[in-house]
Amino acid sequence: MDQMLAYDAILFPADERPPHLVSLMTSPLTTPMPNPPEPFRCGRMPHPEMYMDYIAEGLGPRSWRFQVIENLEGMTRKFATPYIVFYPVVSRDGMPFPLNKGVREIQGDNYEEAKAWRGNLVVAKYRDQEYASMMDASMADFPIVKNWLSKKPAP
Repeated sequence: MDQMLAYDAILFPADERPPHLVSLMTSPLTTPMPNPPEPFRCGRMPHPEMYMDYIAEGLGPRSWRFQVIENLEGMTRKFATPYIVFYPVVSRDGMPFPLNKGVREIQGDNYEEAKAWRGNLVVAKYRDQEYASMMDASMADFPIVKNWLSKKPAP
């Protein structure tokens, strides 16, 4: 069986800490999926829950969701190396996750509390538009993700 592999990803903590790089662990998918969604097309299961405070334990990918970052507002072509932002949805105590203060600051005048990002966000980078493999993100990717978050309300 394959081993756990780690890729650098950007963590946007919900508290006042600045965004920084973390090692996003991935494990091999144990069963094949027909028409898998983007994060699983590479044949690996990402584990962003490792960096999500207050998340329900033992649920794996059922405790988080994701949004694809394929382009920025006004772009007509997709990124050659797209991103996926993972966000928590199931807390261990049933309470809402705390507002993400870093994204609130990024959004500035575009911030709406009813559509606010909550909890820690983990942003992974993919090698191609087919999401066939992950690659290391770096802080050089931060301006692109920051621009996307500045205009994108939480789902």
